[in-house]
Amino acid sequence: MSIFKHAANILEARVNKLLSRAEDPAATLDLSYEKMLASLQEAKHHLADVVTERVSLENQITQAQKLVAKAEEDARMALNANREDLARSALAEKQAEAQKITALQEAHDTVAAQAQKLMDYEHALQERIEQFRIQKEVMKSQMAAAQAQVKVTESLTGLGHGLDDAGDALRRVQDRTAHEQAKAQAMDGLLESGVINDPLDHRTQTDREMDKLRATSGVDDDLARLKAELAAKQD
Repeated sequence: MSIFKHAANILEARVNKLLSRAEDPAATLDLSYEKMLASLQEAKHHLADVVTERVSLENQITQAQKLVAKAEEDARMALNANREDLARSALAEKQAEAQKITALQEAHDTVAAQAQKLMDYEHALQERIEQFRIQKEVMKSQMAAAQAQVKVTESLTGLGHGLDDAGDALRRVQDRTAHEQAKAQAMDGLLESGVINDPLDHRTQTDREMDKLRATSGVDDDLARLKAELAAKQD
């Protein structure tokens, strides 16, 4: 084997392997079904040809039988007319047609047997094709369901691109949210401690502390007043 032949064989094997991987099982089943239908159609054509031949032989037999009957009648008529010579001639034609009928009948029987075999084959092929069609549809449905299940499982387990990307996006948002919350808490603490100032608040740190103290004291005073009023009403 030359090196070029060896390389060609390797390339062909790789191509066939790639084609096998890329093969669509559903399309393969449909193609097989179409081939079976083509075979059935071809069988129907053959059957039609054989049946046509059988009918043709039957017509020839019928015609020959009519000629036999006519020759028999002609022979009687000739004898009644004292024409034995004509009677002999008519009976000779009768014998020729009778022999013809025998040959035609033998051919007819052979063709009829072939036609029956083809009819039986056609019926069996039709049943087989119908069974294959049902099995094909069932297998396609099962395969579609299995493929759908695989895709869903891949998505749920993160093997699919969709959920994997969504999970990454969710983690990024969670990290960003946690960062912003921590930053907000830190800013509140710094603002409260006076490390950073509100640009719209021109009070000093002491003024802010005093205002906070006054607000707290005011709340305490209001609370004490309300409690006293309630106690006085109960008395």
